[in-house]
Parts: sequence; structure tokens; C-alpha cells
Amino acid sequence: MAEEIAQAELPVARWADARLRRLPGMVPVDTAEWLVIDDAFGAQMAERARLLSETPAAVLVGDGPTPEALELLNLVQAELPLRGYLALDGGWRRPDGVEVPVDAERPLWTLGHLVQEDLCIHTRPEGSAEHVLSAAVLCFPASWTLAEKIGRPLTGVHAPVEEYDAGLAARVQRLFDALRPEQPLMRYNALHYSDPALFQPRPEAAPRRAEDANARWIRSERQVLRRMPRTGAVVFAIHTWVVAEEALTPAQVRALVDHPL
Repeated sequence: MAEEIAQAELPVARWADARLRRLPGMVPVDTAEWLVIDDAFGAQMAERARLLSETPAAVLVGDGPTPEALELLNLVQAELPLRGYLALDGGWRRPDGVEVPVDAERPLWTLGHLVQEDLCIHTRPEGSAEHVLSAAVLCFPASWTLAEKIGRPLTGVHAPVEEYDAGLAARVQRLFDALRPEQPLMRYNALHYSDPALFQPRPEAAPRRAEDANARWIRSERQVLRRMPRTGAVVFAIHTWVVAEEALTPAQVRALVDHPL
């Protein structure tokens, strides 16, 4: 059985905040806080390295020196010194002591070894009504498969999510269109899971069944949208928490009774 990788606490409970409960639940976040580090950093980064080594085709698509990927690599690197990273000759030493070389020919691969967040790049092709998922490093999919979603517009990426109807799709596209580089947006989700594994791909033909509310684990994603200033591409950054329900605070438990997942 794989080692459980879990955080000791859940810093934000979506169900306990009225702003985050409503869909799409986007709120502003400071540019200095779009990437975060938590107590599972070392364990999650080791798992990312394993997946990138053993199953690269499943977690990495579109990894080439495109203008969008290179801009994202530069954007992330500019912020690493503020998060306890040490600049080396040709790379970085992470807060857990692991040294990561920077490969400009493989910017998403490099990013996959540098930060906890999964990073998805969305572009809007000329004449397209929606943004399209064009490249990604996605080590911790929560019941979806990168190979199925790559190249799809936002409505296709979210299929078959029932809540993502035409009205919500239009609102999300307006958010993408209005996004300003200096003002990222953030939302959270949260679901019960019986399996704490971080890598949980699932094809659309075999959708995830609703978990028993008594399932031990809560999996929550902090999802940040940020427009890159030079290329205009939108980055979708996903930070994953997996927390045992007994680790929730008393206030989070009380709110969960009132607003079950």
C-alpha cells in the first residue's frame, strides 16, 4: 500500500465560507499568495518526482519551450526566493533541500519539480469562443484524465460536471476574459474521498461515484487563475490538500453538519 500523504490541517474549509460555497466561488487573491507551501511539501514533491519519472505521459502534456510555458517558468522563478528557495548556478534548492536544475527546453517538467501546484495553461485561439487547455503538468488529478481534456475548451474540460451548465460556463468564460495580470482569482473545492492517494485519474466513461459522507478523507483544492502579462495566457494553478476528517477544527466540523459536501 502506498504511503499516505496528508496535511495535518485544512487551512480553509470551502463549506464554512459563504463566499466560497456559491459557484464559481471566485475571490481575489494577492499575487504574492498565488503559490503556497504547506507541511506536506517534501512528501508531495517526492510523489511528483516519482510520477514525472515513472508515468510522464499521464501527468505532462505540451512540455516544450512555448512562449506561454517559458513565461510561466519565469513568473514562478521570480517568486521562489520569497518562499525559501535558494538560487543556484542553473537551478534552485527547494525548501526541503532538494536541488532542481532548470531546463528551458522542458519548462513544465521543471515546474513540476519546483512547486506543489499543478499548473495548467489555457489559451484562447483566434476565433474561439472559449479558452482551451493547451498544456499542463498535472500530477494530482482528482478524478479526471489529462489526456482526455487537453485541447478542449472550458466546457469540454468540465464535462461531465452537472453543475457546469450553460449559465455557469458563460460566467466562467467572462471571468477568464476579464482577468487582469495584477489580480489573480481564487476558489476552493472539497469532496469526501475514501482513498487518500493524490494521483487519481479517472476517464469520463467511468465517472467517480459519490463517496459515503462517512469517508475518512477530505480532499480540497485551492484553485488560482492568473493571467500572464506578456502572452495573455491564463494559468490555472491547483494546490491539493488531503486531510483526515478527524483533523478538522471544531468550527469546521460544525459547519460541515450545516453544509455537507
